[in-house]
Amino acid sequence: MSRRPSTGRTRQRGTLRDGFAVIGVAIRREPWIFTLSTLGSVLFGALTVADAWVLGWSTNHVVLPAFKDGDIRPVGLLSILALFVAVALLRAVGIVARRLGAGVMQYRMQAHYRRAVTRQYLRLPMAWHQQHPTGQLLSNANSDVEAAWAPIAPLPMAVGTVAMMVIAVGEMFWTDVPLALVGLLVFPLVIATNVVYQRIQSPLMTRAQALRAELSEVAHESFDGALVVKSLGREGEETDRFTVKAHRLRDVNIKAGRIRAAFDPVLEALPNIGVLAVLAAGVFRVERGLTDPGSVVTVAYLLTIVSFPIRSLGWLVGEFPRSVVGFDRVQAVLDTTGEMAYGDRSPERRAEGARLDVEDLAFGYSGGPLVLRNLTFSVRPGRTVALVGATASGKSTLTALLLRLVDPAQGRVLMDGTDVRDLAPGALAEHAALVPQAAFLFDDTVRGNVALGADVHDDAVWEALRTAQADGFVAALPAGLDTRLGERGATLSGGQRQRLSLARALVRRPRLLVMDDATSAVDPEVEARILAALRRTPDDVQSEATVLVVAYRKATISLADEVVYLRDGQVADQGTHAELLARSPGYADLVNAYEQELPEGGSHDAEVSVP
Repeated sequence: MSRRPSTGRTRQRGTLRDGFAVIGVAIRREPWIFTLSTLGSVLFGALTVADAWVLGWSTNHVVLPAFKDGDIRPVGLLSILALFVAVALLRAVGIVARRLGAGVMQYRMQAHYRRAVTRQYLRLPMAWHQQHPTGQLLSNANSDVEAAWAPIAPLPMAVGTVAMMVIAVGEMFWTDVPLALVGLLVFPLVIATNVVYQRIQSPLMTRAQALRAELSEVAHESFDGALVVKSLGREGEETDRFTVKAHRLRDVNIKAGRIRAAFDPVLEALPNIGVLAVLAAGVFRVERGLTDPGSVVTVAYLLTIVSFPIRSLGWLVGEFPRSVVGFDRVQAVLDTTGEMAYGDRSPERRAEGARLDVEDLAFGYSGGPLVLRNLTFSVRPGRTVALVGATASGKSTLTALLLRLVDPAQGRVLMDGTDVRDLAPGALAEHAALVPQAAFLFDDTVRGNVALGADVHDDAVWEALRTAQADGFVAALPAGLDTRLGERGATLSGGQRQRLSLARALVRRPRLLVMDDATSAVDPEVEARILAALRRTPDDVQSEATVLVVAYRKATISLADEVVYLRDGQVADQGTHAELLARSPGYADLVNAYEQELPEGGSHDAEVSVP
């Protein structure tokens, strides 16, 4: 399936070769469908040539005798009708097989590569995703895949018409060699015109496909950031940014359209010039008794047929520039080798919470300085630990490392004494869960958003909702668990979305629960009830989970068993909240300063109830 993409000037010179290489990938993957559609196209081509034979036979055996005798024989008319109907019916069968096969093959290839790109996206680590804009990733999985397999639509026709051209040329020479030679004199001109057309058009189509991807990237970024754009009044700037790309694509497409408009009449006219030459030579030969009128009609009609395969090949080759660009962009994703390496170990499912050890951890984002360095701490099973630190101290980065969304530059994270990098794929997710600050909800029901594909009973869903203090507002929704939430949970407040996101993690009964400021939009009183519920042990569970919570509020921090204070990407201190207040002035200043910023008894993001 893989093929090393060519780039730059080499790719422009090898567009034809690369285009056929892409087609070869499709043929090798779908040989039977390609064979069916090709046989249908060959049948269509052969029956199209048969039309010329029927036309010539009718001219010699029915039309000319009717002029000569002044009488039309019904048998002759019925013979002509029967021959044309039979040819038309068989040709229709060929058209259906050709088009159906081409459509099925094209859409199967698109579906296969979309799934392959999606699987690759899921395999690649978050570090790779952070280096690629969302618009580009969506473009790779959508418009680039469509462009890559666009040539499949005209492919069976092109293959069948090549067969038709071979048959037609053979029939022309069989009918009358001199007339065939006269008619084929225009073919070098047609081929040369096609070559010139492709050389001029290919760079423009390549540029157009690249601009389509860029336009898609800008559009997706604007849609994804609609809240930021609207809240900051940047609609005009985003419109201008999109307009620049749209105008560039428009200008390239217009230029390509002008070139096509100039070449299409020439390509249409050249075969007609050949037909006129055949008719002129045919009249000369008929007058001297060297051939019969039926042969002239047959060769002239075959010449019009032969010009069509050249045009269909032009349609196929015309799709190659976009196809090669799209395939190269898709293949670049599939060839990426940044997948995380996994081991084969699986933690034992214990009754107690997980033990967590962070040893000499260091991490920096691509091209930037280290965000975390020499970071070491431990959390005993069943403990609730608050991660506290100023903005940019590395708290969210640490949560991503704990759940192995990214791997550290040095050091290691151990769960129950096992390096998380030695765990089998999916093993960590069975024991640990992350609740991010930005709660993402799908356009699904409450049940679908909480279970998220897991096979859990409604009782377990309600238990998770009660722990997350979400059961009240969910019960008040029109259809309860069956209420659809809209895209990104648009019908809920920020705090309600966060509580559903927390319930999604809790329903899986994790032994390690990491909350990255996951209750920032929740009222402090509700937040206190959530943390208290997390510390209680349900009747059907034997012990508590180990909980790490990124916290800012003093009330939240004071509920934790101990605090890990981060400063400049390192552990500045660790202990209980009271101990850190007493011995760490930086910690005391931080938590007290934040508390003073809030109105008395209030939260920094009040909830809005559902109407």
